[in-house]
Amino acid sequence: MRLRRRLRALASRLRAIPPPAILALLYAVLIALGALALKLPLAHVGPLSWSDAIFTATSAVTVTGLVVFDVGAQLTWFGEFVVAFLIQLGGLGLMTFAVLILAALGMPLGITGQVFLREDLNHHSMHRLLGLAATVLRVVLVCEVAGALLLALTFVPRLGLAEGMWAAVFHSISAFNNAGFSTFPDGLIGYATDPVVNSVIPALFIIGGIGFVVMQDVMGGRRPQAWTLHTKIMLLGTGILIPWSVLGFATLEWNNPGTLGQYDSAIARLVVSWFQGVTTRTAGFNTVDIGQLHDDTSVMFISLMLIGGGPASTAGGIKVTTFVVMLLATVAFFRRQTQLHAFGRSIGLEQVLKVMALTAISVLLVFIGVFIMTVAHDGQFLDIAFEVASAFGTVGLSRGITGELNEVGRAVIVVIMFLGRVGPLTLGFFLATRTTPRIRYPQATIHLG
Repeated sequence: MRLRRRLRALASRLRAIPPPAILALLYAVLIALGALALKLPLAHVGPLSWSDAIFTATSAVTVTGLVVFDVGAQLTWFGEFVVAFLIQLGGLGLMTFAVLILAALGMPLGITGQVFLREDLNHHSMHRLLGLAATVLRVVLVCEVAGALLLALTFVPRLGLAEGMWAAVFHSISAFNNAGFSTFPDGLIGYATDPVVNSVIPALFIIGGIGFVVMQDVMGGRRPQAWTLHTKIMLLGTGILIPWSVLGFATLEWNNPGTLGQYDSAIARLVVSWFQGVTTRTAGFNTVDIGQLHDDTSVMFISLMLIGGGPASTAGGIKVTTFVVMLLATVAFFRRQTQLHAFGRSIGLEQVLKVMALTAISVLLVFIGVFIMTVAHDGQFLDIAFEVASAFGTVGLSRGITGELNEVGRAVIVVIMFLGRVGPLTLGFFLATRTTPRIRYPQATIHLG
């Protein structure tokens, strides 16, 4: 009887906790279990500190990709399997559990949740939601298996059957989940001009980062005119950002001997520009030495990493839809328009306020992270800003200071990676909760600008 009462009391307390808090707690538990697994003697070669294990587990669960040691050299096959398992749970788990928990409560997932979850998907029953989650799992399985088989065409001839197949499986999981982890010491620099790597890896992280709702719209046989506003905005933003990042990287780095300048062929430079341009917003793979980038390219990368990918996906950042709505609101202000609209649909003031809130909180978090990091590592401002932006956007690119971080710096990056992954979901929950004011106050004018 006492045990029953205690279980009922525990269940009652859990029901009182907001779902995003429970989800964040589950992620924290997964990180702790992952760190414990990495500390096992059969998971690593040589010494592995608790700081290394916690940092790596956090980076894997949040699908970031920042590492403080050489994964391929420091970890055994079992250790690499633990990392891949954490990546899979962290990347796929956020999509499925976010949709299941928040949609079951009738609350939107992220900034544009009301558009593509309540109005278009109309999944209000648990049965239909479970069907949606099953569809997500099937898409993941098909993409990752196909990606592994195609990558094996390149990795197996170079590395042998067993090692090549495992490298193909690991990189397929890492790519689809936008994690950026690699078992190679220099990332994918050795495959910078390989046609398979430059087509399969980007295809995987673009599909994983664009969002399952968009995939469902595009692949569901519906005409483009019938696509949701979310899908149209997401595709528009992605269609602009990808050429912008690729052409921007090619223009800024074309003659840099440390990056594109080392290739004699213009075709090779364009191929490398393609891969490094599309991977910047969320995937975090590299085919050039990021530490050799020009300062202006690094600043461009910081902006792209903060934007990120799509909602309800494996990507991070403030999300493309948030960025596009913010631009539309700015244009509407200068045109003195009182209503925001796109593709024949209006976007309510509530959505705009959510966008501004998410952007402001994200900028504040990044600023605080950069400030604390500069206190602990003075004299490396651009490297620090790049690292913090990469951690918040769960990207994984680094200018080479990750392994040089002290304990304070590692703790800051761990917190930012965690908040960058779980934070938008939690913020979306609280922004979705409406409160009706009991008192209406008279309007007043504030001088701005």
